[in-house]
Amino acid sequence: MPDAVCLWQANVQSRILRRTTRAPLATRKQVGTGKVQPRGKTAGNDADFPFAESVGYQIRSTHRALQRFLQLKIEPHGVTLGMWYFLRALWNEDGLNQRELSRRVGTMEPTTLSAILNMEKKGLVRRVQNKKDRRKWHVHLTPKGRALKAELIPLAREVVDTAVQSLSRKEVKQLLEGLAEVQKNLHATVSQFDEISSRTVE
Repeated sequence: MPDAVCLWQANVQSRILRRTTRAPLATRKQVGTGKVQPRGKTAGNDADFPFAESVGYQIRSTHRALQRFLQLKIEPHGVTLGMWYFLRALWNEDGLNQRELSRRVGTMEPTTLSAILNMEKKGLVRRVQNKKDRRKWHVHLTPKGRALKAELIPLAREVVDTAVQSLSRKEVKQLLEGLAEVQKNLHATVSQFDEISSRTVE
């Protein structure tokens, strides 16, 4: 029976991959011709994946550059990059508990706790125990932590404005829409794999 479950899982995953994976841009068919656009390389070189053609690599590289610039902007205010993401989440939703903060920022709970304790020492947040469930602690901004929003958000805007200064408003809008589509595609596919995994465990 376990072998049958594994075989079923593999077959479903294979169908998902076939349904969600499209041919590389350079090898898609030209509209109306039925012909494949030439790559300039032989089929044997399909294993090559130059950084210039990798959306994942380019997004990561861009993110690292943005982070570095942002770090230079906010460090004089006593805020690290690690603290920044949690402050951003709390400026948007004050009073989140540790697990909710971890989900918003995308970190493991021990990492979140370390950041919270650091911000608490700096007087930026305070923790309040949940009266109904004493295992939960909610994180609230202090007046000092709340006041930082007015100082740091304009700096974050400067970072982004610098990054897109050579793009038109239309191009920036298209960039954001494209990134949203990439995220939607990935979330949808990962959700299907998660669903398969949960069924297998059951």
